[in-house]
Amino acid sequence: MPKVKVIIDSTAYLPEKYLQELDIDVIPLHVIWGDEIFRDGVDITPDEFYRRLPSAKVMPTTSQPSPKEFITLYEKYLSKGCDILSIHISSQMSGTVDSANQAKSQLNADNIEVIDSEFTTLGTAFQAIAAAKAAKDGASLKECADIVKDVRAHTQIYFLVDTLEFLKRGGRIGGAAALLGSALDLKPILYVKEGKIEAYEKVRTMKKALARIIEIFEKQVGDKKPIYVGISQATAPESAAWLKAEVQKRFKDADIIEFVESELSPVIGTHIGPGTVALNFTTLD
Repeated sequence: MPKVKVIIDSTAYLPEKYLQELDIDVIPLHVIWGDEIFRDGVDITPDEFYRRLPSAKVMPTTSQPSPKEFITLYEKYLSKGCDILSIHISSQMSGTVDSANQAKSQLNADNIEVIDSEFTTLGTAFQAIAAAKAAKDGASLKECADIVKDVRAHTQIYFLVDTLEFLKRGGRIGGAAALLGSALDLKPILYVKEGKIEAYEKVRTMKKALARIIEIFEKQVGDKKPIYVGISQATAPESAAWLKAEVQKRFKDADIIEFVESELSPVIGTHIGPGTVALNFTTLD
């Protein structure tokens, strides 16, 4: 039976140990910075990106992988007799899914399944982890795809940004646009809804917003355990550490399938800016 190869894009920014242990491959998006083009997470790391950003005279932009890049990667695994499960950043945020589908069409391969994760960062990563675990156990392409869709339906991301300006500039602000011009002492809690970034509510101060995210998380999980949970951040280690400690207070190790900690990739950083922290979780009731 063909092996199912799981492919994600760089915005998931899944730590290397998961890529190695679960045999997941990554196609990078691109950061375009003036005359330079970087492969996300390959030619430029989060540390380099966030260190360079404050003094940059020209702001970076991003682009999705081309269909040709997808074809090259897909052909690598098709030639080995693999089926391919390709899981990518929300089509509402990027054209990556479209490029993947173009590649599939050009290859005329019916053993490639392209899935819009409807998320990014660890929201995409959780789907890939679940699928890759199933693939290791011998699940078929359809079975793995069904698992991804189930995880997707039970996933959520709540996050805080230091400023909405990066989202505004990149056009990814969605329903959160209504918050522009809000009083400076209000901290918006953002989340992902139907693949788009939306405003959940406004809270006074970062400390209260972090506490509120934990409240929302705990209420939404309820007794639906075990869960996937992860914390991703861009130059916000203290906020990330606080969220981690609060999660660990509330849930036992047996309640958690995977606890993933990750940085936000340069492509994501281009659109959300430094000082961002996110709580990502999936309930599998």
